[in-house]
Amino acid sequence: MNSTAYPDWVHESSFGKWFLNTKTWVIKVIQVALSDLVKLMDEPDKQYDVVLDVGVGFGKTLWNLDQTLHPKKIIGIDIDPDVLVEAKIQGKRCNAEIELIECNAMQIDLPDNSVDLLFCHQTFHHLVDHDAAIAEFYRVLKPGGVMLFAESTRKYIHSWIIKWLFRHPMDVQKSAEEYIQLIRNAGFKMNDNNISYPYLWWSRDDLGIMQNIFRRPEPKHGQREETLLNLAATKPL
Repeated sequence: MNSTAYPDWVHESSFGKWFLNTKTWVIKVIQVALSDLVKLMDEPDKQYDVVLDVGVGFGKTLWNLDQTLHPKKIIGIDIDPDVLVEAKIQGKRCNAEIELIECNAMQIDLPDNSVDLLFCHQTFHHLVDHDAAIAEFYRVLKPGGVMLFAESTRKYIHSWIIKWLFRHPMDVQKSAEEYIQLIRNAGFKMNDNNISYPYLWWSRDDLGIMQNIFRRPEPKHGQREETLLNLAATKPL
């Protein structure tokens, strides 16, 4: 385990904390992302006994992971002890055993090769050291384990509305291509069938106003700078 001391995390705004407790977050963001991520997996029907939710937050993902993947155990980690109080309540809805750990995603308090599937949804852009975090993800996954990764890119995080409403470490944000390269450099394997670039209304830097109100044609993949990246990567055997 990495013993480096990291600075405190960037605390979320009051609006951000409120939004992460809304039905919109659960239905339009979490459930949509998880559905897409499962489709990107090479073996979606495989049994993944131990699932790690990195940045579990208020625990809104726990029930969805439980119902979708049917693991025996879900481990949720978060650096913020306050959100884990609510996550514990959310975990009572699950069939799987729930374990919650207060720790930094760059210093995960788990043994090597201990997790079958790692779920990192809209967490990575909150982390201050991406190289350390992805190395930890690789370390705790078992050989053959899968990482489900859903992330907003630099273009979105740097948009004026997101900077106004939320709080992030701005100097570490990456493009979709840079995230993919980071993950591959860490040792993970994936191909084009394991990657998608959703262009959802909430993931656009103008919240879809130009297309939905002004009827501007929607730019296609390859003609736009991506604002959202989903992928399923595997740790080789």
